[in-house]
Amino acid sequence: MAQQVPLVDYLVLGDDPHLVANECTSCGARFFDRRNACASCFGTEFKKADVSPTGEVRAFTIVSFAAPGIPVPFVAAVIDCDGTSVRGNVINTPADPEHVSLGMKVKLATYEVGTDAAGTEAIGFGFEPLN
Repeated sequence: MAQQVPLVDYLVLGDDPHLVANECTSCGARFFDRRNACASCFGTEFKKADVSPTGEVRAFTIVSFAAPGIPVPFVAAVIDCDGTSVRGNVINTPADPEHVSLGMKVKLATYEVGTDAAGTEAIGFGFEPLN
């Protein structure tokens, strides 16, 4: 099997792929990027927290125009993963309102974004319908 690297540092690969957030130890707010202080309470201590791999679509848009080389249409969404808000694309389903809806149950899914000359695969994530 080729070596794999996550496209973002908060994606954990392996047998059970999942996302990991930085959680404020004072108020519990979660962020995926590095923070010096919490945007909710200004606390400065954070701990790593696993994010639920399943969730519900809270908002979405069907993107029809994108930068050159980006295939369209695709669905950009905000997913509520058991209280943690995650921005990601809805994948592995047609990008139309007949297949994507508010309240739709989804689960984390990974996919190969590309491979470098050494054969290392970059792995991204999205959310697919939970059947």
